Amino acid sequence: MYVFKFGGASVKSANEVRNVAKIIKKHKDTNLMIVVSAMGKTTNALEQLTEYYYKGEQEALSSLFGEIKQYHTEIAKELFDNSNSSFLNTLNDRFKSFESIFDELPGKNYNFEYDRIVSIGEELSAMIISHFLNQVNVCNKWFNAKDIIITDARYRDAHVNWDKTSEAVNEKLLPFFDQAKQRCGQGIAVTQGFIGGTSAGYITTLGREGSDYTAAILAYTLNATEVCIWKDVPGLLNADPKLFKQNLLLPNISYQEAIELAYYGAKVIHPKTLKPLLGKNIPLRVKSFYEPDKDGTLINQNNTNDDQTPSYIFKFNQVMLSIYPKDFSFIAEHNMSYIFTEFAKHNIRINMMQNSAISFSVCFDFDRTKTPDLINGLKKLFNIDCIYDKELITIRHYRKANIEPFIQNREVILEQKTCDTLQLLVRKR
Repeated sequence: MYVFKFGGASVKSANEVRNVAKIIKKHKDTNLMIVVSAMGKTTNALEQLTEYYYKGEQEALSSLFGEIKQYHTEIAKELFDNSNSSFLNTLNDRFKSFESIFDELPGKNYNFEYDRIVSIGEELSAMIISHFLNQVNVCNKWFNAKDIIITDARYRDAHVNWDKTSEAVNEKLLPFFDQAKQRCGQGIAVTQGFIGGTSAGYITTLGREGSDYTAAILAYTLNATEVCIWKDVPGLLNADPKLFKQNLLLPNISYQEAIELAYYGAKVIHPKTLKPLLGKNIPLRVKSFYEPDKDGTLINQNNTNDDQTPSYIFKFNQVMLSIYPKDFSFIAEHNMSYIFTEFAKHNIRINMMQNSAISFSVCFDFDRTKTPDLINGLKKLFNIDCIYDKELITIRHYRKANIEPFIQNREVILEQKTCDTLQLLVRKR
């Protein structure tokens, strides 16, 4: 059993979908669990669609909806011959059902509406890819992720119910693989990444870029041999190629190092992905779908090379809050308890924190709805200073790095250093 996860770039066009089929065809006589992301930049477009819906900007909503529909329809028309024209009708019917959402007034729970709208991207992708694989004689079955990844109702960042998810996998996926293996010598299942569902049947999402996590959840519950994440990069790099022209491939790192990189914001792997794999010692490989025969990066128990190459991670659009007691008292344990409770209540993860006797400073990602709600909650007991639009630079194994280029023309607002990691919160001069 292998779990393959294909990201948005790997399915962004008809040619890329054909390439996915070629990769899958190379892996015969083994069961494959295929996890797919939304096509191209569809998730970004659907997030914008949600904004228009909430703001009541009907003209902009209709225009963007039309673009999303046209993008997927054109890919489908290019992929399917005349004998599969019925699928285009199925796709059109799904868009009609989707469009009916916008005839209603948005509910008060933004996160619920977000999951209901944004999740359609993965569903459309899975429908198209599964149907195309069948057309090119790669027999498979699509399983709706909301029926096999069972979560709580924490919309936009749902927590997996591992017991119920294992039950769903045992009831739905394992019998399929056993029967398909006996009948065809191979079972191939397709599902959406990023998506889950509550026990009541409401759709949820696992957090932005959560498709990697889906692959890990399924690998854990299926006792997979290996997970492979297919990307448009040659593997796990020590810096984002969009920001650094010169970067190095990390051919083999440990689970622990990968978890650290993911925690600090490395974009190749979702922060939650590694823990389930570590629990069952399931290797994770990151490979290029442009060069599928190359080894890419292997993540396993081997930590020999972890500290050989410095890694650079940038997080933008950061907020820094400085929190002070209103009564001029010191920051004490009961203050910290209230502060962390507020962060947990609004589902905001702290990227960096530092305290003194009279203040507590935190850095986190800006969110249009969560950030104002958090600040209003903290203002009940504290005075707040807030600065926006900052950059957080994290350098792993910084002793082997040249730090000077990163602080040129930047003012360091907050700095933290451990034996392995340097973090700098900066603003441009």
